[in-house]
Amino acid sequence: MYGDKSCNSVFNTIRIPTPRFLSTNTSRVVSKLGDSAAEQLSSLCSKGHIKEAFESFKSEIWSNPSLFSHLLQACIPRKSLSLGKQLHSLIITSGCSADKFVSNHLLNFYSKVGDLGAALTLFGHLPRRNIMSCNILINGYVQKGDLESAQKVFNEMPERNVATWNAMVTGLTQFQFNEEGLGLFSEMHELGFLPDEFTLGSVLRGCAGLRALHAGRQVHAYVMKCRFEFNLVVGSSLAHMYMKSGSLEEGERVIKSLPIRNVVAWNTLIAGKAQNGHSDAVLDQYNIMKIAGFRPDKVTFVSVISSCSELATLGQGQQIHAEAIKAGASTVDAVISSLISMYSRCGCLEDSLKAFKESVGGDVVLRSSMISAYGFHGRVEEAIQLFEEMEQEELEANDVTFLSLLYACSHCGLKEKGIEFFNSMVEKYGLKPRLEHYTCVVDLLGRSGRLEEAESMIRSMPVKADAIIWKTLLSACKIHRNANIAKRISEEVIRQDPQDSASYVLLSNIHASARRWQDVSEVRKAMRDRNVKKEPGISWLEIKNQVHQFCIGDKSHPQSKELDMYLQELTSELKLHGYVPDTGSVLHDMDNEEKEYNLAHHSEKLAIAFALMNTPEGVPVRVMKNLRVCIDCHVAIKYISLIKNREIIVRDASRFHHFKNGRCSCGDYCITVRKTKSKEGEDDIDQVLGIPIMKSSYV
Repeated sequence: MYGDKSCNSVFNTIRIPTPRFLSTNTSRVVSKLGDSAAEQLSSLCSKGHIKEAFESFKSEIWSNPSLFSHLLQACIPRKSLSLGKQLHSLIITSGCSADKFVSNHLLNFYSKVGDLGAALTLFGHLPRRNIMSCNILINGYVQKGDLESAQKVFNEMPERNVATWNAMVTGLTQFQFNEEGLGLFSEMHELGFLPDEFTLGSVLRGCAGLRALHAGRQVHAYVMKCRFEFNLVVGSSLAHMYMKSGSLEEGERVIKSLPIRNVVAWNTLIAGKAQNGHSDAVLDQYNIMKIAGFRPDKVTFVSVISSCSELATLGQGQQIHAEAIKAGASTVDAVISSLISMYSRCGCLEDSLKAFKESVGGDVVLRSSMISAYGFHGRVEEAIQLFEEMEQEELEANDVTFLSLLYACSHCGLKEKGIEFFNSMVEKYGLKPRLEHYTCVVDLLGRSGRLEEAESMIRSMPVKADAIIWKTLLSACKIHRNANIAKRISEEVIRQDPQDSASYVLLSNIHASARRWQDVSEVRKAMRDRNVKKEPGISWLEIKNQVHQFCIGDKSHPQSKELDMYLQELTSELKLHGYVPDTGSVLHDMDNEEKEYNLAHHSEKLAIAFALMNTPEGVPVRVMKNLRVCIDCHVAIKYISLIKNREIIVRDASRFHHFKNGRCSCGDYCITVRKTKSKEGEDDIDQVLGIPIMKSSYV
């Protein structure tokens, strides 16, 4: 196996002289000339010139076969199994295969290139094993994800060193066995082993995975005792632990206390801000990092592009995409996945598709990202087609793939197809559904009117329900005006998240629609008693790299007076074309004129009007909103898209709405309750909480 003659060997023209070393000890004695040769050999190997290195220094290699280690190490980054096997044959020929140093390098080579079978065979034939031999094998098992075999080797070792413990602790935390990893660290400490930077880094990652802030602080105290607090690896891991556990300030303090920073430290700070929702601060930190002279890498770009995605700042996202291309990071799958998401969330689905098609191969992660992008924009047919292509190519779909599919189905009303995917995920693929999967199914059932079945699923599912899944069902109760079930469901939501204003508002609106005014008063009183404030609706858009933000009643914008006048003209024009303001949806005690003014100044209408005033004709309008688009705005924006001949893209808290020629990409599914029939028996209009929708709404 090791001396495969069929390989097109780069070494088969080499004449093998008789080895001149006499023993392991004499083979390690190298003259000053030998030291220089070793440095030159190492330099060639580090550049990947393995054949040239061997041909240039073959006499030195035969004099000192330990130099084979440089050649073997050079094969690892290239994953060159055939070259490694040829070197193995030469090592056997040289007579130094019994040397522990050379044998361990061979073992490390097979382990690192993923040929664990060859590594095991070699390990079984080693005449003299040591701790390093076992450590290499443990790392090989960990690399393959076989923690059980790694643990077996670990348990059978008569002697261990710090590297042994590191290999096991790292393996456990890498595969999210964080509690076991922390337990092993405690055992290591009790046995008197002093941890190094790699041990502490792995343990802190375990604390971060568990979000165990108290345990992390204990490890921090231990780090200070061991005087590792200024170590870059440990400092970055400490900061990551704090930020992942929700303590951004403590994480920042750790980074700022480091005497020097490297790219990893900057990435930790940027990623921490991104994970804690400080997207604006991420972009600021990214610019400071560049000013400080550090070059962003693929990890940096993933965090920064993701922040552009959250902010929906297309201009900045495009600029950072260009910088990623210059840095050579745009071909990395993680970066491509972030780009797909960013363009999708900025309303540019075609750019998402372009980024996806330019990727090489398109693995499961990228396909899942693209399926999610399709679903977010209501393009469920394309999402399903992409999944079917994955199956044809025998790409193993994961739980994220199915979550994206379920999301797409839930936002397009494909109840039967969505449930089919859910069943396939469990029965065919053997995947365990997460809470998010159940939430999508509850949304499908709830929107289709099967409220009791959705409630039953929540109460019987094997995972603990959270406030989000109950709010999903509560939203369905609003669509179907079921105040009785809504009251019961709202108790579950408020019990889990008593400070979430959305739940109270939903319940209040459901009661108001059912004319249960006493119940409305009770809900509002509960909000006052608990000091719960309604989240204001905010919309924003980007024009010429500047973000403009709007909310109802806000007069702070420099163009607010002109905007108010334009809105009056726009509303009058809409009414001439048949638009009727939905004053019935304004559940406040005010006259109709005040209600109309209130509706006309919803944040998304302000943002769209501002865009119409400040962008050239024909340019698509892209608006982002923190809450769902209300029914009146949904109707009005369809009229605006028709009258102004503009494509208007609105991202709300749930999905994207593409308004064009008086139609919306959602097909009004998100707000439609039932179809009514005309006198002739044909579908005439969609009745949406009493508001007639234009016939052009059919997609």
